Formats: sequence, C-alpha cells, structure tokens
Amino acid sequence: MEFLGTTPAHDLTYDDVFMVPRHSAVASRYDVDLTTTDGTGATLPLVVANMTAIAGKRMAETIARRGGITVIPQDIPAEVVAEVVAAVKARHHVFETPIVLRPEQTVAEALALIPKRAHGAAVVVVDGSPVGIVTEGDCRDVDRFAQAGQVMRPPAVVVPHDADPREVFDRLDAGRVGLAVAVDPTGALVGVLTRTGALRATLYTPAVDASGGLRIAAAVGVNGRVADTAAALLDAGVDCLVVDTAHGHQDRMLESLRAVRALDPQVPVVAGNVVSAEGTRALVEAGADVVKVGVGPGAMCTTRMMTGVGRPQFSAVLECAAAARELGAHVWADGGVRHPRDVALALAAGASSVMIGSWFAGTHESPGDLVHDADGRAYKVSFGMASARAVAHRTAGESAYDRARKGLYEEGISSSRMYLDPARPGVEDLVDQICSGLRSACTYAGATTLAELHERALVGVQSAAGFHEGRPLATSW
Repeated sequence: MEFLGTTPAHDLTYDDVFMVPRHSAVASRYDVDLTTTDGTGATLPLVVANMTAIAGKRMAETIARRGGITVIPQDIPAEVVAEVVAAVKARHHVFETPIVLRPEQTVAEALALIPKRAHGAAVVVVDGSPVGIVTEGDCRDVDRFAQAGQVMRPPAVVVPHDADPREVFDRLDAGRVGLAVAVDPTGALVGVLTRTGALRATLYTPAVDASGGLRIAAAVGVNGRVADTAAALLDAGVDCLVVDTAHGHQDRMLESLRAVRALDPQVPVVAGNVVSAEGTRALVEAGADVVKVGVGPGAMCTTRMMTGVGRPQFSAVLECAAAARELGAHVWADGGVRHPRDVALALAAGASSVMIGSWFAGTHESPGDLVHDADGRAYKVSFGMASARAVAHRTAGESAYDRARKGLYEEGISSSRMYLDPARPGVEDLVDQICSGLRSACTYAGATTLAELHERALVGVQSAAGFHEGRPLATSW
C-alpha cells in the first residue's frame, strides 16, 4: 500500500482515507479470490468477534458455511464449547439447520422459535421426518394455543440431501416456493434451503477442515489455568485458538502465549489486542501466528473515552501489519468497521482478516432473543465484553465481594439496542453486502487476491467533508 502524496504525520481512522482507482485488468468482481492466507482455512476474510451477544452456535455455522470463521467467547465453559464445536462441525455445507417443531407444539412456541433463523419458517416433524412447514404468516390471526399441526402446510419442494443447489434454486423459482426441505434416503430431515440460500451456495465456498467439518475458533483469557483451558479447547477440535485480553502488550499475555505454544497446537494461535509495531513483535516472538489489532474502535467499547488509551484503527492496522509481515505473521483488524468500505480499507492496510462484532449483533443469527420496541421495530440487545454485564457473567463463580469490586470499574456499554435492518435481517445479508463492496474495491485496485489488494492500494487522506460527500442520500436535497 502507498499513500497518495506525502505520508501523513498523524494517525488515521477508516473515515479519514479513501482508495484511488488504478488501472485494472480484472474483468469481473467474481474473478477476485477472497481466500485468506493466515492459516485459518477461511475462504472469506471475515471473523465474528468473540462477544457473548454475537458469537454463538447459529452464528458460527452460518458464517462458516459462507467461508468465514466465528470465535466462541472465553466466558463459555470449555465443556459447552466442546458441544458447540461438535454441533457446528456436523452441520451440512449447503442446507441450513432448520427450526424443528412437533405437531402438538403451540403457535406461540413457533412464533418464539422462528426468528432464530433467517429463513423464517419451522419444519414440523414426526419421527424425524418432515410433515409440514409453519411460517409467521401461517400463525397470523391464529389462537396462540393452537397446535403447529393445525396450521402447517405440506412441504411443496422436497429434495435429496445431495441435491445440487442450482437445481434446488430452479425448482423453488419455478414453483414460486419459499423453502425447500432436504431429506436423507430414509426420509429423515436434513435441512432446509431458500431460493437465496441456494444461490449463495453456488457463490461461496464453505470454510471446512480436513475432515469436512465447518471451521470454528474459540477464545481463552490470560487469567487462571490458561494452558489447561487451551488444551481442553484443542481437544474439542477448535480450528483456531485466540488468546484474548484488552491490553495484549503485557507480561501476563506473553506468559499465557508461551504456555499455549508449549502445548504444540496444530492450529493457528491468535493473540491480542495491540496497536503498535512493538506490541505486535512481542506477541509474535512469544508464539502468536496472528495478532489482533485494535484498542477502543468497537461500537460497544468506551475505553478511549474512559482512559484516553487507544489508536485510530487504520493507522494501527497499517503499522502492525507491516511489523507482523516482517516476522512471517499476520494481523486481524479488530473493530471499528461500520461499512463495507472499512473492511476493504483494513485489508488494503495489510490485515489478513477483519473481525466484526456489533455490526452482526442485529441479525437473526446472534444469540439474543428478538425484541420489539414500542414502534414495532425488531432489535437485539448487545453489550461490551468489559461492561458490568459481561464482568458479572465472567466472575459468577467468585465471592460477592470480588464480583462487586470488579464490577465497580466497568468499561463498555452494558445494554445497547442493535436494530435489525428490514432489508438485511440475516448475517448472510450483511456478508453479501460486505463481499460485494470488497470485490468491487479489488477490481478498482486491479487486484485478484487480497495480497494484490494490499500491494496495489493507493490511499489518500480526506477531510470530513470529503467523507460526507461520498455518503449516499436516501432522499433528494
């Protein structure tokens, strides 16, 4: 990457910079390969941040099916993580995991469960075989104590478990049907697929391990029995291990990293967070394959306002990526992305992947329950991992005094409403939007890979008015 004109003397955020178009021989955005080279096996440079309100089982399988990877938070007990890892790795690469109901379950139960998945339906099963489909529309103006078997409709499109996605798309499109149900040779339910899901299955490559299981990562903190926890996560089969703390350039992190590296993990080890070349080099030398970069740019983080500590994210990624590259390592840009352009700029600065948190919180796949405000707008509650809420959960096993003392000093928002975008309510909708922008950015730079994007990116500095000029208008002026 090079700057247009002189290199600025001050640090920059994503809003401060733009990319200049360059000569390109790339004919189509579909000619761009977004596969990462950091050893994680991801085919998209997207990582779901290890936040309790965002990174759960549904999110992990959905993102991996499209090529990214999710980091399960360190607050989750190792035995629960093992269950999540096993469940995610067992999921189908094409067909989505359905919401399942028994015929005797009520409409109220159906309405509570259907929003857990973006495909907007539940499958009614008897002895493991699908007998009907229930959507929110089927439940409208129906007594909430009515049974699912009374409002269900027979599945209109039933396909074998190995059906070609293009063929499923054509059948759904021809029949003007919203959902296909897949079954195995015994007739047992395998999964479901929407018209858009079938289309995505032809455009994205799942992130899978050597055994064909969907990839997933997990985090471990720097306190307590770090080596034991890391060993348990490795035994559970995680594909990437993240050693995580807010301030990564400290002795406890370096000791934890060395302890994890002593286990001889056969998966990439990620550590952070830092924002300087010095911190990056320290973590790589202690055993990190990938360094997490970012202090304070996240939407739920109050660190900069509380402490004055942090660094504008674009400059932090640029410096840390250069330091990591000299040592044969990589960086993840953690936080601060609010638009597809930010993802493209982080990768242009040298990141191998971009971690996303709050942006994905307001989706069907995040762990929280769907809530509606007084105006009927759907949202989910999100919170920062250093907030009083997260600290209370993390310290649940400690004494009341110790919990109260730690909860006294909070950094982070404990409750924030993350509204679902009616046009993009699922995390896959956001992935589509991000990948569309990123692929186009690569074509503008004349790059067919992420490495070429970093090599060819020509970046300029703009004023606040310059950034404002580039924002679209929903209505005329």
